[in-house]
Amino acid sequence: MKKELLARLIIILFISLAIAIPVIGRLKLSVNHNNVVELHARMPENGGWSLSTIEVKAGKPLKLHITSDDVMHGFSIGKSDQPALEITPGEFVDTTLIFDTPGRYTFYCDRWCGPNHWRMRGTIVVTGDNQTSQPEPQPLFLKLGIDIDSPSDAETIPSKPVSAENGAKFQHLLPEYALQRDTYNATSPAKLWMRLRKESTLANLPDSDLWDIIAWIWQQNTTNDQVINGQEIFAKNCAACHGETGEGDGVMVRGLPVWDPGNHNSGNVMHEATGEGLVRPPDFTDPIHLLGVSPALLEGKIIRGGMGTGMPYWGPIFTNQQIDSLISYLYTFAWNTRAKNSN
Repeated sequence: MKKELLARLIIILFISLAIAIPVIGRLKLSVNHNNVVELHARMPENGGWSLSTIEVKAGKPLKLHITSDDVMHGFSIGKSDQPALEITPGEFVDTTLIFDTPGRYTFYCDRWCGPNHWRMRGTIVVTGDNQTSQPEPQPLFLKLGIDIDSPSDAETIPSKPVSAENGAKFQHLLPEYALQRDTYNATSPAKLWMRLRKESTLANLPDSDLWDIIAWIWQQNTTNDQVINGQEIFAKNCAACHGETGEGDGVMVRGLPVWDPGNHNSGNVMHEATGEGLVRPPDFTDPIHLLGVSPALLEGKIIRGGMGTGMPYWGPIFTNQQIDSLISYLYTFAWNTRAKNSN
């Protein structure tokens, strides 16, 4: 009996060691004696980031030793001016980060490494003694109570290309509210067109001139630099699905079913998947889509994601200024285009 018991104990010991050694090895690889965190990037299908959460004290250096185990990846910190890093398979890149303010910061892959690329996100938890992170301001779409999942196609669209330059000729006829930033943020181009259509000072203008006025108003609420910045953000983060020209034909969604605005249930919470599976996003060059949504609604869709397409949430990634620039660029797809034949 004693020999049998001893044999069993020896077997249990070997099994325990077999389990413990790889775990201990991974821990040693993740944080070495110099307090350097080793981070491995892998396609989501292969496990994603080797660490999903990294903790550091505010004001203390976080040293990262990063490599890729499969394909080219990128490493970026959301809402940060920290330069992006290229992560090459088999090679290590070192970087040191210092966070002055406690909070949760998102690190993510910024290179399209596969269909589930957007799942490559992790969190850096920054803690501080007797310090608390400041809550972010409530997004405008929540303040206004906008249901970003409701159908939002434009009730009316231009019948020909618009001219903001022509619209500027009629600015003296506009009521005060039409030029207010709050009106721009909370109102879609189509709804503002319908509201202005009822103004007596504009009653004699043809519909096309009124659309030119709307285009001019939208132009006044952005800058050329914002549009350029928005184009760069779109090309880097959105074009793989939405397509370089905004037609919903990006390389990551080709062959997928077409988006149906009436067939989704993405809810009102931040999430990583909409539940319906990936589909192609709408064609932004068809003005019926973008001319029916307000900047506040677009902000909500960018921050929260969803829309029944598998679109990721960008709230932890983009700054408010980046979101404003992206919205400014998105509207350029809709102007000067006509509705496409749906037959």
